[in-house]
Amino acid sequence: MTIRVDWRASLALTGTVLKYLALTLLVPVGVALIYREDILVFVATLALTVALGYLLERLDPDPDLQPREAMLLVALSWLAVAVVGAIPYVLAGYGTESTLAQPENALFESMSGFTTTGATVMGEISLDRHSHALLMWRQLTQWLGGMGIIVLMIAILPELAVNGAQLIRAEAPGPELQKLTPKIAETARILWLVYFGFTVVYIGLLYALHLAGLADNMTFYNAVAHGFTTLPTGGFSPEADSIAAFSAAVQWVVIPFMVIAGTNFALFWYVLRGEPRRFFENTELRAYAGSMAVLAALVGALLYRGAAPPLGDLGGTTAALGEPSIRHGLFQIVSLLNSTGYATSDFAEWSPTAQLVLLFAMFIGGSAGSTGGGIKVIRWLVVLKFARRELFTAAHPEAVKPIRLGGAVIDEDAIRAVLGFSLLYLLIFGVSTVVIVIDSARVGLALSPIEAISASIATLGNIGPGFGKLGPFGSYLAFPWTSKLLMVFLMWIGRLEVIPALVLFTGAFWKR
Repeated sequence: MTIRVDWRASLALTGTVLKYLALTLLVPVGVALIYREDILVFVATLALTVALGYLLERLDPDPDLQPREAMLLVALSWLAVAVVGAIPYVLAGYGTESTLAQPENALFESMSGFTTTGATVMGEISLDRHSHALLMWRQLTQWLGGMGIIVLMIAILPELAVNGAQLIRAEAPGPELQKLTPKIAETARILWLVYFGFTVVYIGLLYALHLAGLADNMTFYNAVAHGFTTLPTGGFSPEADSIAAFSAAVQWVVIPFMVIAGTNFALFWYVLRGEPRRFFENTELRAYAGSMAVLAALVGALLYRGAAPPLGDLGGTTAALGEPSIRHGLFQIVSLLNSTGYATSDFAEWSPTAQLVLLFAMFIGGSAGSTGGGIKVIRWLVVLKFARRELFTAAHPEAVKPIRLGGAVIDEDAIRAVLGFSLLYLLIFGVSTVVIVIDSARVGLALSPIEAISASIATLGNIGPGFGKLGPFGSYLAFPWTSKLLMVFLMWIGRLEVIPALVLFTGAFWKR
């Protein structure tokens, strides 16, 4: 077999990605200097990352990216950053009782961070044991992975901008690439500027609550940490109780920013350009908002009727009106539907009916072009319209009925691609669930059906928390190392929209 792919070019540019990723390590280095914790850990990681980047770059001094090399570059880059991102966890945990001292746990936490999954092997005790710098790195990995590492590299590196469209197509969440400007590098810069802008505003609002006396524990450190994990729909928190550790005022501020994070960021650019009509008339946005509203109302009603242990309230009239039920129901639906994974309550203790509604929300996902995970709203719209057309043509065999979305006819090839992705996604989910159950039973770890299902969808959909042992205040630590590596694989292919990653395992990709 003659290998068609120039893997040296892909590896060389992966080295370039790592070299620039090293610059982001200056953030935890700065935090380490402020708190005088783990300074050597991050200085050593920075040096190792730069050295590895330069070594890989030497494989091909003048790399030429074609479509296959671009796809390989994206897949390798996401694996490489997860491996490098695990180094601080291992170094900081070496010689201690930290769960992250074990390489498979460190890789799990790192991949979960960069893919914005939010699943963790760290428990309450483990969080308290680690330094401010390490936890800030944990938060920062989610912010970097949210809008996309390759999208960021395209925005700043001319050598990648040449093949930017191919690279973004392989990395961007959703079935379509939406160019906002003629130059793809400029589009990448716009997306990152919008993302950065929302992050700064959000951090400012969170810290303003602290200054106003409405959130004593929302320090500047916590505001930055949660700013790094809300906009990328990541869900990591330096607090063991997630957003439940903060006041109701904080929770109400978090909700709209989670909604923003699951919205197509291109729509915000249209608003800034004075085209708000394109925002409000977007079919996917309407379906996204409608799904959240209906499911939140349903969960809120279930909570009000006693589907959960006492949730607490603000007292007075708001409690009488069921404010806690509305807040917790809306928060959890928004958080799980777009794959953020934050929690204001341990929904693992909610009634089976309420948990099933939350599980259903996990399968929906955010919008295309957002930082949200899952199958994506636009794909569900296409699948539902396709099913409706099949029923129509069954009654009218001679009819020709195109599928339209937002007034535009969807190409039949695009429809087949959506159906193929959805089928493959559900197939991987089903097989992974069975494998996780069998592998867990091998080591004596008993899983309930909903725990096994949630473990699979939470990692493949980049959602994070599941149910039972995997609840929002639980951990994935008890799983055997084999299951953890399977979940690392699921997080990786889930972030890359499955097909760009799985195609690397086919002979057709490599053959001439």
